[in-house]
Amino acid sequence: MSTQRMVIALGGNALGNDPEEQLRLITSTAHAIVDLLEEGHEVIVTHGNGPQVGMLKVATDYSAQHGGATPVVPFPECSAMSQGYIGYHLQQALENELAHRGLNKPCASVITQTVVSASDPAFENLSKPVGGFYTEDEARRLAAETGHQYAEDSGRGWRRVVASPQPQRIVESPVIAGLVESGAVVISAGGGGIPVVEGRDGLTGVAAVIDKDRCAAVIAEQVDADVLIILTAVEKVALDFHTPQQRDLAQLTAAEAREHIEAGQFAPGSMLPKVESCLQFVEGHPQRKAIITSLACAKEALSGVTGTVVTA
Repeated sequence: MSTQRMVIALGGNALGNDPEEQLRLITSTAHAIVDLLEEGHEVIVTHGNGPQVGMLKVATDYSAQHGGATPVVPFPECSAMSQGYIGYHLQQALENELAHRGLNKPCASVITQTVVSASDPAFENLSKPVGGFYTEDEARRLAAETGHQYAEDSGRGWRRVVASPQPQRIVESPVIAGLVESGAVVISAGGGGIPVVEGRDGLTGVAAVIDKDRCAAVIAEQVDADVLIILTAVEKVALDFHTPQQRDLAQLTAAEAREHIEAGQFAPGSMLPKVESCLQFVEGHPQRKAIITSLACAKEALSGVTGTVVTA
């Protein structure tokens, strides 16, 4: 197999829900990634940050609301903090695994900003729950005090809601590409990147959550990757998922994917953005491919043994 440049989007199941669990799980994550590095591929890793950024936001909000010394930390800054500590864990685990195999390859985490449009309709329809849970009375009080919006979340309580805009470009993509070309493994765009808007005075962070898989497709496009690998909890994309008629897919063309999307085969909160991200990356580029599979099957999927391969 020839050397390829690939972007790997790690699912939340590869990271865990707290720092201790993350350190345990990330060892196997590093093993799977180094399997690909050992074959000579260039690798850029991106990852989710849902539990981690939520943990940071809840902790700082709680301290500020209960008279602690910690100030309220804005959401973009919490996103940056989570990128830093997840990146630290990932690069350390990768460095340890590389050293164990006698491979001399540097690793670097890049705090990444993702440009979104201030006029994105998502800012008029806040839908992404973040942070802690409150009673309805607490949520109404906080909304009055802060101007933030709160909504009831699946019977579990009230939470702040923010926008989920479409990523347009990665500010640091030239840096990421340069590091990869120099031989480094790069960890970037954690949690979809820190959402920023462009204005007269430059870039400004905004309270929003960007889908990490859509962001991975943008990175892959900007660094001219050959392969986009989206790692999730299942080995293959399936039709009629979780029914007696479930059918796993080994191959998926762009036309077939659009047909299945129109038929409502993929859940909006899980598989749909993954398939759409793959489409975004491969359409119009017959030399590219995208793969959806599980972490444990990443190496085999790249060889065509398993996983779902999406092509133009």
